[in-house]
Formats: sequence, C-alpha cells, structure tokens
Amino acid sequence: MKLETLAIHAGNMVSDSRQPVVQPITTSTTFLHQEDSLIYSRANNPNRLALENLLAKLEFGEDAAAFSSGNAAGMAVFQALEPGSHLIAPDDMYHGLRAQLIQLFKGILSVTFVDMTDPDQVADAIIPETKLIWVETPSNPLLKISDIKKICKIASDADIRVACDNTFATPVFQNPLLLGADLVMHSSTKYLGGHSDILGGALVTKKKDGFWEKVKFVQQTGGAVPSPFDTYLLCRSIKTLPYRMKGHAEHAGILAEYLLNHPQVEDVYYPGLKRHSGHWVALQQMSGFGGMLSFLVKGDAAVADKVVSKLKFFSNATSLGGVESLIERRAASEGPDTQTPPNLIRVSVGLEHLDDLLTDMEQAMER
Repeated sequence: MKLETLAIHAGNMVSDSRQPVVQPITTSTTFLHQEDSLIYSRANNPNRLALENLLAKLEFGEDAAAFSSGNAAGMAVFQALEPGSHLIAPDDMYHGLRAQLIQLFKGILSVTFVDMTDPDQVADAIIPETKLIWVETPSNPLLKISDIKKICKIASDADIRVACDNTFATPVFQNPLLLGADLVMHSSTKYLGGHSDILGGALVTKKKDGFWEKVKFVQQTGGAVPSPFDTYLLCRSIKTLPYRMKGHAEHAGILAEYLLNHPQVEDVYYPGLKRHSGHWVALQQMSGFGGMLSFLVKGDAAVADKVVSKLKFFSNATSLGGVESLIERRAASEGPDTQTPPNLIRVSVGLEHLDDLLTDMEQAMER
C-alpha cells in the first residue's frame, strides 16, 4: 500500500461482529481471560493496538508503542538506558526533553549537547559510556537539519543506538528508520493529531530487540498510556495526514519566501529555502520540508511581541501541527534557561487560505 492508502486503512482493526467500516472505541479496562487475549487496558487496548500497527507501518518499523504524551515517549527511551549511560543530543532541541535530560535524569544519565549539523562533533563527543545518540531534525525551534545517514554510520561503527525525533517532518516527509536509525519518536499531539485536541506520543522501532522490550516494559508498567478515545482520534486524524502535510508544506514554503524578502525580517529558518545551511541535506533525506518555520524580526523581544499581538489568523499559542496557524515568541514559552534568541518567532503554518495568511502577516509587520 502507498502512504495515503496506509494512512486510511492500516488503523482499522475491527473486531465487532457487525463489521463497521470504522473501528469502534473499546472503553473496557479489563478483558476475559482467554488464550492470546488482551488482559488489562494499561497493558493494551484494541484501539491502541490499531494505532500502534498504523504507526509501525507508516515508519517502516517492526513495532510501535503509544504514550500519553511526547514527553512520556521520550522519557521511556531514557528510562530504558542503564544508569550511568552517556548520550549525545542536539544543541537545538525541544526544551521539554532537554529539561528531562538536564534535571530529571541528573545523576542518572550524562549528556553532551553538540551542534548535530556537524557530524564530526557527534563523533568527537563519543566516550566509552555512550549508549544513545538522540537526533532531532528538523530541530525545534531553529529548524536545523542533521544528516541522519552520516550520524547513523558513526553510531553503527561505535555500536551506539540512534533515536530520531521525527515530529516536525512526520512519516510523510521523512523516514529515519530507512536512513539507519533504530528508533523514531513522535509527539502525536502535533501533526499526527493535527487538530490541537489530542495529547499523545509514540515510539517506533526498527526491530524488536532487548532494548525495545525495556521500552515496552516502561510503557506498560509505568502506565503513561493514551486513552482509547485518544487513540481512536489519532487513527481518525492520520487518515488525512498525507494531504494535510502537503498543504502545510506548500503554505510554509511560500510564507518563508515572503518573510525572507521582508525589510523588517533579519533571518528566516526554513529548510526549503536554498540559502538554508541544511537545504542540501534536507533534499537528500526529506520528500518535503514541512509546515514549521522560524524567523527573526529586526528588533528586540518587545518588537517581536508586538508583531505577534497584531495577528488575527495566527493564534498566539504554544504547540504546533494543527490545521490552524499558531505563532509565538518562542523564548517566552521556554523559560529563563532558554537558548533561543529573544526576537525569534516560531510559526506553525496552518491550512487557512494562503491569501488571508499573507495579508495578515503584512499588516502585523507594519511599523
């Protein structure tokens, strides 16, 4: 099946004797003891099984694990590492997972943050205790592009596992497992959900090995799992994912070009721009450049805040990936330890009519 067909059909695992076209929601928390049967919904549920089957197929993996949030999914990988393990992570990454590594796993795991757009920095950071390289490409919020193949080759030579946060690209535009990664992570709250009404996360593995068994143990014993309703909604939303992503990417590319040529803009970060430092690498490993971009306004944080406040069709809100356009001055959301420039504005470009978005941005940028 092609991607669009998989997205529609691989999430249906109907057990109802009347054979409905859409899988019903199974809310029962417990099941009768039978051979090869489900036992308890924290361990598994028919709707979660359907979602995990769908995600594994979309990412070309052997298995998937759904979680109650993207943070819970990332944490499951970190929890599966042995205490004392060292990992390498990008210097630009989602601040929630960065905070986990710095604060929650302090004294348990050690981490080195590097500019992952330079594979030599990754290689130089490897020490005997290194067990995981965490890749995020495109990165949040600077849209940095890391060469997944090169990093996976470095990791393979050193017998190190690679996990890739594929939230910005989605399976529509990038498949890290096919490029050599061992695990793929998603915040399914974002583009997979696509409507800003579901909280979730997911991991997909290239193969069911001992490390994956540890991840599944964390999922089922830790219990940070999504509800049947949320997994049902995700299967529903993913049916339109391929077509939504095409619209997001088209709009983001046009908006990026517009901003690049605007006199009040200092710089634009979008891998679809030929001037982007990671454009060539993105061309090799992505089939589209996604719906996220960031830009620097000329001025300070107050100028950036004023631009955001004047917008009508871009909602000033955290998160991304919904059908509606979202915008924020990112440093204000990340807190006092942020490394993001104070005048950087992050945009999740939605599916409103492009003319409305461009007109709105034009009036907001007027000084």
